Amino acid sequence: MTQAAAPGWQGECPRRAALASRRDGAPGAAALLAPGFSETPWWLEGMAPPPPLADAPPEQAEVVVIGSGYTGLNAALETVRGGRHTVVLEAGEPGAGCSTRNGGQISTSVKPDLSKLARVHGEDRARAIRAEGRTALDWIEARVADEGIACDFRRAGRFHAAHTPAAYEALTAGLASAEEPGSEWHAVPRAEMAAELGTDLYSGGVVYPRFACLHPAAYHRGLLERVLAAGAAVVPHCPALAIRREAGGFEIATPNGTIRARDVVVATNGYTGALTPWLRARVIPIGSYIIATEPLPEALAARLFPTGRMVSDTRRVVYYFRLCPEGRRVIFGGRVAAAETDPRASAPKLHAEMVRIFPELAETRISHSWLGFVAYSFDELVHTGVHDGVHYAMGYCGSGVSMASYLGYRIGQRILGTREGRTAFDGLPFPTRPLYSGRPWFLPAVVAWYRWSDARALAAARRARGG
Repeated sequence: MTQAAAPGWQGECPRRAALASRRDGAPGAAALLAPGFSETPWWLEGMAPPPPLADAPPEQAEVVVIGSGYTGLNAALETVRGGRHTVVLEAGEPGAGCSTRNGGQISTSVKPDLSKLARVHGEDRARAIRAEGRTALDWIEARVADEGIACDFRRAGRFHAAHTPAAYEALTAGLASAEEPGSEWHAVPRAEMAAELGTDLYSGGVVYPRFACLHPAAYHRGLLERVLAAGAAVVPHCPALAIRREAGGFEIATPNGTIRARDVVVATNGYTGALTPWLRARVIPIGSYIIATEPLPEALAARLFPTGRMVSDTRRVVYYFRLCPEGRRVIFGGRVAAAETDPRASAPKLHAEMVRIFPELAETRISHSWLGFVAYSFDELVHTGVHDGVHYAMGYCGSGVSMASYLGYRIGQRILGTREGRTAFDGLPFPTRPLYSGRPWFLPAVVAWYRWSDARALAAARRARGG
């Protein structure tokens, strides 16, 4: 998630103030949009049409996977290669959800830190859960290599920027005390930050050198092609309307007919709906908004991103940004409104936040703006398991590229009955809240509070620097 303008920043220079005033429908907002502006993700530019897909589901299968994102396709790839007749049902085009709409950043994927997890689950279980994040990152690197998927996978590293001096101290102290095996990082104080990022906005940060990135749509297309080549059927524009248990399995109703299967996988994450009310009541769909800029001059791109790393920051409502694989455009994402909006409205707001970090981009226009829905859980943990006989994995909390893929793979193994399908997440309670049924009515208030808290801390840090 991301934050809107912090009080006090708008007065730093007239150009920033003018850009900060551009809001939905405000004068000048349209001028930020480049000719040919598109609300399609930049990742899909130049992508060939998908391979031929099925027109309708068969009447019978052994495994039905609902959802064709990273979770669903990796589950399907395992089951079909394990000899199970597998069918993937997709409500829209394959990958139309967040699997082609994310920032392409890959981290260790577990939100709660070790101390928080240990208080709830005990030290040993906490370390096992955290280790799964590192396993997932290594696993997706091997998956891409083994499958020969051309998706610009790189261990580029991530710079996690501290928005205040206090955040820097807390970040580095917390990492130093955790002592997690396999966790590599090094601190970058504010005085040395120019070597990592071309801005003076932050108060230093931490580099995670093993974190990775990829082209999310190219990775998804590679998975889709391999699922089809292995013999699974993928049926687009065919939503599952109902799942009914019957002797020996399930009956799944769709607009294009009914299909029976022994095993069902629900892989819908931020798009989980009325089909599975128990799951819907346990995930919080949150829109994440992204823009892509026009190509920058090479020298400017190199000055802003001297190491080519991905970037995120420590705010409660966080930004994430990087250069695209070609190294010329900035991909800049997060959340800029308390309530959900549309890509044309979010574009100028994201641009204003980008310019607060990089004033040099004030005149750089936006070529693409889009959104996708991630899913948070109430305990900030990913969850996987079986409910009423249906397999699921979801609640990736905005860090799902590797974890969604990895847990889809593990679901496939569980269906095949192998011991390798076990994970440290198995058996964790999947919490909900009273009166919650999947519509996050509380989200605008929570986001507004986080934004206010972030703005207050940023303004205090700015005053301390004499700004």
